[in-house]
Amino acid sequence: MSKLNPVNLIIAFGAFNAFLAVGAGAFAAHGLKDFLSVEYLNTFKTAADYQLMHGIGLIIVGLINKHDTNRCNIAAAIFMFVGIILFSGSLYALTLTGTKWLGMITPVGGICFLMAWLILGFNFISSQD
Repeated sequence: MSKLNPVNLIIAFGAFNAFLAVGAGAFAAHGLKDFLSVEYLNTFKTAADYQLMHGIGLIIVGLINKHDTNRCNIAAAIFMFVGIILFSGSLYALTLTGTKWLGMITPVGGICFLMAWLILGFNFISSQD
């Protein structure tokens, strides 16, 4: 069995997160509308939207890494993935359990998203290509 290529793993994580986000959005629209308040339903949908956007972001970063693998691109991918877990994950858990303190984790995930995009942007500004 061959060793898993880290770049392919980034793309796979992106695709799996996009899959989960579409499923979460459908679950919210069809399975949760009778159980959650409008506020929590919108929060759940926000989590799914951000998960989908950053899943696609992971795919893009993975494709960029196929051309130019470097530490900045890998760091951006890690920040995106951690951001998905912390941002979307905390919002999913908050809305499904009503555990309010989980909302304190969400901004950390948002900061991870911001870091990912900044790292990616500065990496390309400083690129010699």
